[in-house]
Amino acid sequence: MAMGLPLLDAMLPGRSSTAHAAATKSDVRRMLAICAPLGIHTPLLFPKTAGADYEVTPYLEPLQKVREKFTVMSGLRHPDVDGGHSAEESFLTGAAHPGQPSFRNTISVDQYAAELIGHQTRVASLALSANNSGLSYTRSGVRIPPETRPSRLFARLFLEGTESEKQAQIRRIQDGQSIMDLVREQTKQVTRGIGRDDQQTLHQYFTSVRELEQRLVSAEEWARLPKPKVDRKPPTDIEDRADFTGRMELMYDLIFLAFQTDSTRLITFCGAGGSEVVALKGVEDGWHNLSHHGRDPIKIEQLAIIEREEMRLFAALMEKLQSVREGEHTLLDQTAIVMGSNLGNASSHNNTNLPIITAGGHFKHGQHLAFDPDKSPPLCNLFVSCLQHLGLEAAEFSSGSSTLTGLESS
Repeated sequence: MAMGLPLLDAMLPGRSSTAHAAATKSDVRRMLAICAPLGIHTPLLFPKTAGADYEVTPYLEPLQKVREKFTVMSGLRHPDVDGGHSAEESFLTGAAHPGQPSFRNTISVDQYAAELIGHQTRVASLALSANNSGLSYTRSGVRIPPETRPSRLFARLFLEGTESEKQAQIRRIQDGQSIMDLVREQTKQVTRGIGRDDQQTLHQYFTSVRELEQRLVSAEEWARLPKPKVDRKPPTDIEDRADFTGRMELMYDLIFLAFQTDSTRLITFCGAGGSEVVALKGVEDGWHNLSHHGRDPIKIEQLAIIEREEMRLFAALMEKLQSVREGEHTLLDQTAIVMGSNLGNASSHNNTNLPIITAGGHFKHGQHLAFDPDKSPPLCNLFVSCLQHLGLEAAEFSSGSSTLTGLESS
């Protein structure tokens, strides 16, 4: 079992820093988004009844130890997001029509938050993947390459480099600060005699420069501080894709440690899912082929073995987060989790009625929120709720224009 040190004041930059001013040990907010790229078979996930007295479905059974810490949601969708598997690109952005040739993505919810609070931790955000696909996109719609190797992730978070490596990193950061100084001096020459619209444009530009400078200063502070210590040996990467359980456990273990040590507060994770035949008893066909079951009961039976294991692993992560106290709360209470898929029906590549579980965070859980698929609020309303959980004054995000109806703050 991996253990890390709890969040301590000494782990934060100096007491006068923005990071320390914005965070205390008792109320550090986090967010985790997980996508199952091959969907989740909703007849085995969604209860038939709504509310707190919902019946336990096969996929929700492994989660019952933390029943009061999650909400299962049915009927949600991203408006105008289609394209089957292509919709994975829009899972955290809500950008319309990802399957079209002219598609341009927008910023993902984690990166929106990272622009505002990423400087408070050593790592602004983490984009992780068990299958080379990523969920995080910059403001210009460029995908952030995900980390797929637990060994590299562990080294980045917990292994100290040599002194020369540390100094090289600091010099790179300082070079960035020097470039910002040069940019500021050069732009002064064009500020004389410009119109009101240009003044507004330059004001926005200078604001962005100042924010980047602040992030660079924070990055230099973190580079000079020692990394947190964890009671865990560096992991060995599992190359065999059939070992779905082992590969997912490694990533979930590191997600837990990253949050527990406050190395980052924002993580996205695209789970496993490909053409491989996973090493689970009773599974004899490739995962992707099983997801296109065409209502074949034999295929659905094998698919259910895989997806129930997904739920068991997710439940184990939640239970681990719930077992750790952080001030007056648990680590799960402090972490808003969105777990689901961009596919409502993987067999037909349908992107409506998405399977979504929301866990943790400062929300009232223990229920099935059942929305009318024809009148449902956009999934991005849930993201607005998560942004507000993080303490951000966000009234809208992408297609979301309010918090999610029915998901109340605790």
